[in-house]
This record gives sequence, structure tokens and C-alpha cells, in this order.
Amino acid sequence: MSLVLPPLSLYVHMPWCVRKCPYCDFNSHAAPELVPQAQYIDALLEDLQNDLAAAQGRALTSIFFGGGTPSLFAPDQIGRLLEGVRRQIRFDPGIEITLEANPGTIEHGRFSGYRDAGVNRVSLGAQTFNEEQLKLLGRIHGAGDIARAVEELGQAGIDNFNLDLMYGLPAQNVSQALQDLASALALQPTHLSQYQLTLEPGTVFYHRPPPLPDPDDCWQMQIDSQELLATRGYEQYEVSAYARTGRRSRHNLNYWEFGDYIGIGAGAHGKLTRPDAGGAIVRTARVKQPREYLSRAADSRVSEQRVVPAGDLPFEFMLNGLRLIDGFDEETFESRTGLSFAVLEQSVSQAERKGLLERDGDRHWRATAEGQRFLNDLQELFLPT
Repeated sequence: MSLVLPPLSLYVHMPWCVRKCPYCDFNSHAAPELVPQAQYIDALLEDLQNDLAAAQGRALTSIFFGGGTPSLFAPDQIGRLLEGVRRQIRFDPGIEITLEANPGTIEHGRFSGYRDAGVNRVSLGAQTFNEEQLKLLGRIHGAGDIARAVEELGQAGIDNFNLDLMYGLPAQNVSQALQDLASALALQPTHLSQYQLTLEPGTVFYHRPPPLPDPDDCWQMQIDSQELLATRGYEQYEVSAYARTGRRSRHNLNYWEFGDYIGIGAGAHGKLTRPDAGGAIVRTARVKQPREYLSRAADSRVSEQRVVPAGDLPFEFMLNGLRLIDGFDEETFESRTGLSFAVLEQSVSQAERKGLLERDGDRHWRATAEGQRFLNDLQELFLPT
């Protein structure tokens, strides 16, 4: 089998937040009094040079500013970065450019500036509309800030936006979770990401766990939410992602379909197919600490560059592909890993016998309803032996 170059995206990590939330395990850091915006943008543009050759003539299909809190950066700095990237890599005519924003950091008129800079999609970290829960989660915004941010988006002419929502919050019941969802849907997002709160190692919540709902209640929250979203015209296309027609996240789909992405910024990760290196798939990572990232020379900001062993590729592909409700086809597996689908036959057969995986068409596969519920168990069947 031969590798085929997949679509290419760019992930840009902005590492600072107003303060660190107790549940967050992302590479985020409390912002200094003055965020070194211009210096960091300069470093990002230098950092891009490290992986520029891996573009292999491809245009970028999406750019995602994640964090941290990218909305701490002024629109002119975001625009300067995008212009600098455009000078080095072609943009697909329909490129999706997403900026994550905290509703508590949005000033009046700021979204208009981001729109003028080139941003055409925004992801708002709502998390919950319950004021008490927002305080427990350490969020700096209130429910009213979410509505005001959505209003600002409309005034700026940005009609494509996602709301991040969490369920399974401390002491939350099913009714409260559904009320949260109803509040989110009232704002008419084009996309909604709904995640269950999990206690991740290294977080405050992990070391001092809050009282969480019973797992059966969390499952009921998920099932009831799925039903409500479906009745409102939101199609579930991934375990935690729902979208109106034509509004699926191009950037996240590229992750789940085992596409390529360059990752720049403190702690950013990337995945690149390198035909010039014998068809290897390479994982990259940047140094994590913002201060160290800024102090290093451009070519020493890459802390890891690792060729993925062929034996690990089936699991890495399935770790992503099995999250998609529509599943994956055998041709995509073969073209993006360079392996024959035959290497999966034993694991696929085992997953079928367990009722976790089913064939959907001639060469297409997807997780069953049971497989979606016990996704970790299904994914583990494809671990290298």
C-alpha cells in the first residue's frame, strides 16, 4: 500500500488564561500582567519554518487557535499571524479559521476585529449556564456574558460558532444538565460540543475531587441530550460533536479522519506525513513552558520529533476514526497509514463478535450503539500486541 497525502491543517496554541480552571489539563498558564503578544506572534511565525517543508505543496484547509485563551490576543496580532502564515502556505479558498474565546474576555467590537483579521468561526467556552456551577468550575464569566458574546458575534457578522458545554458537573442532576443544553440551544449555535467532566491527573479536581453525579445519571444526561439535539436539527457526527447541516468542524474532522496538521506554539502537537522520509508519519511537539518557548532559538523549539512505528498506526488511526458516528472506510485507512486493511482483520473480527463494531456497506465500518457507549473498550482492541 502507498501513502496518499491527506488534507493539511494548522493548530496554533495560545498558552495564557486569566486564571487556570481546576478541571483543566491543557497546557495553559495564568497570564502575566502584560501578555507578550507581539513577541509571541513573532515566535509563532519563526516556529512555522520548522515544519514548512512538510506542507508538500498542500493548501491549508483549516486553522485553529486554541489554548489557553486565544481571545486574550488583540485582533491586529491575530491578523498579523494569519497574514504571515498566508505568505508561506496557500490557503484553501474555503478555509475555516476558528478562534477559541472565553465569554469573559470579549470586549465590545472585538469580534469585528477578528472577522477583519480573517477569523470566520468562533468557539465559545460556555461550559454551563448555571452561575453556581460556573464558580465551582473556576470560570471568570457569568451566564449573561455568554449571551452578550453571541450577540457580539451576530453584530460582527460571524454566524458560524460553536458552544462548548459540559455535563456531569459537581452535584448536577439530569434536569439541570438538560436545562443547560436548552439555554445553549436558545442562542442558536451552528455547532455544539458537549463533553462529560472527567477528573484528569495533574488537575486540582483530580487531587481534591468534587462530588460528581452517578455514572448512570451521566449516561442518562448524554442520552437525553442526544434526543433533544436531534429534535432541534443538530446531527451528531462524533462522540461529543453536533452540528447543523453543513456546519461540521472541518478542523476537528481532519483530526478524526487521520489528516495532517502542523502544530505551532508552546506545547503544540503535530502529525505529518513525510513522503520525503520514506513515507513515515511523524509526531511533533513543542516545548511546553511559554517562557522557555519564547527564549529558545526558532529551530530548538521542537522538543519531540518521533516517527510513528508501523505497528502503532492501526491503533492511532482507530483511536480517531472510531469516534466518528459514520465510522470510516477501508480505503481511507490504507491511504493514510500505508498499510493493508488486512492488518486489522483479527481485531475487527473480535470487535464484531463483542457487538462493538459493525460493517456499514461494502468496505465501511462504524461503532455500534454499544461500541459508542463503551468506546474505550472498543479502541483497546486495536492496541499493538
